Amino acid sequence: MESEYKLLSGAMVTLALATATLVVLPHMQLSDVPPSEGLKPYTEQQLRGRQVYIEMGCVYCHSQQPRSQSQAPDFQRGWGRAPVAGDYYYDTPHLLGTMRTGPDLFNIGARQPSVDWNLGHLYNPRAYVPGSNMPSFPFMFKLKDKAEPGDKVVNLPPSFAPVGKVVVATPEALDLVEYLIGLDHTYPVKPGVLLPELPQQADAEGAKQ
Repeated sequence: MESEYKLLSGAMVTLALATATLVVLPHMQLSDVPPSEGLKPYTEQQLRGRQVYIEMGCVYCHSQQPRSQSQAPDFQRGWGRAPVAGDYYYDTPHLLGTMRTGPDLFNIGARQPSVDWNLGHLYNPRAYVPGSNMPSFPFMFKLKDKAEPGDKVVNLPPSFAPVGKVVVATPEALDLVEYLIGLDHTYPVKPGVLLPELPQQADAEGAKQ
């Protein structure tokens, strides 16, 4: 019985130390961090797009945390500087990601600010990035014989456009693209608390997608 008490006590102490190290101390360190200068709050449309991003599982293939130049060639890939804690001030939940089946999206709005490009890329990634392994999302679009007033027509490359039809973006696709082009953290930041690197991050398929 005494050994069982010792085992239980040891487990409780280990759990308490782990909680203090991984939860309490980081919260104390980052709870008062202000937003980075130049960081803007999300608009209502961007928040809706962010929810679509979560529901579509984009975080499983894309990270939003470029690593520092001393740790990885992310800056040379065009993904931007390493983030600081204040860059994520408005992010709840955080969408840091741990996998890079596709490129990091921390600054996709700076690399690809075109609404038309992002919509077409969602409809068929291989129309813009040959060999891309990103899935297509045609269900986020409608095929129509003729565009109606207020429709956002997707201008696809001719060889990928459906014959005799127009591709129209749904509100969900427009919200998602608005969120993506809003991911622009190219503003300068003062030296501060850098985001800790997560282990086992996979290399990306390319600097742009």
